[in-house]
Amino acid sequence: MRKQWGYPLTAIALSSSLVFTGCGSSESKTTSEVKPEAAAQTEQKTHAATTPELDAAIANYHKWVIEQTDLFVKATDGFTQAVKAGDIEAAKKQYAPARMYFERIEPIAESLGDFDPWLDAREGDVPAEEWRGYHRLEKALWETKSVAGQEKIADQLLQDAKQLRVKVESVEIDPLMLVTGAVELLNEVSSSKVTGEEERYSHTDLCDFAANVQGANEIFKVLQSSVANKDPELAKEIELRFQELDQALAPYQKEQDYVLYTELTEPEVKKLSQALDALAEPLSKMGTILGG
Repeated sequence: MRKQWGYPLTAIALSSSLVFTGCGSSESKTTSEVKPEAAAQTEQKTHAATTPELDAAIANYHKWVIEQTDLFVKATDGFTQAVKAGDIEAAKKQYAPARMYFERIEPIAESLGDFDPWLDAREGDVPAEEWRGYHRLEKALWETKSVAGQEKIADQLLQDAKQLRVKVESVEIDPLMLVTGAVELLNEVSSSKVTGEEERYSHTDLCDFAANVQGANEIFKVLQSSVANKDPELAKEIELRFQELDQALAPYQKEQDYVLYTELTEPEVKKLSQALDALAEPLSKMGTILGG
């Protein structure tokens, strides 16, 4: 039976509204208080605040996203070939590493339409007849213990991954999308990875956890100089918190993989949650700093 411990992260829960209002306005409003007219003004101000330095950061991040998606397609190809060949052990070995490429760029995939439910929906997230993607094959590999009849699911998964690669080529990214993307990745960790709910059959949640954090860190790295120019202490704090979270994860890494979530004790999960919480609060301030 899967262990689950809930450690709510208040800083992350607040961060979405902080970022959305911070990037475009000095006024403090919750998401529910922002009217359509105000949202449009916020968007205009965000675009107006774009600088050559931020443009370069966006270009560098876009290049990284394309590279990650290329690797995702390649890894998905290998994974689906193993599934179609009926090689369960090979498919299990490739499952988590392949998914990590997607987890690093998940906010971009979510911005491009239905790719997130196509690739990443868990059982019950979508109608049963529409369920496809990695988690459907996860269930076949770890719970059903048979991939018989999964060839069409595997082919569709690879097709979806390739289509995502086409779409990321021309995705439009702005500073607001970068900042909210970093926060969303930490939200992903707090809502499903650190609770053990994402990988309910394989229990490879720590791989997803690490990949989400790596994706958020990549966003911070491309924005770091812009943040440091306006608030050097905040930039140093965020960098330190990322280092501390990496150190908290390090004991659970096995080569390019991580231990199963079910191997963690309650105190170990709590320690990871606290490190995540410590990062979420300063990271959520980036929007205010860059929009100021």
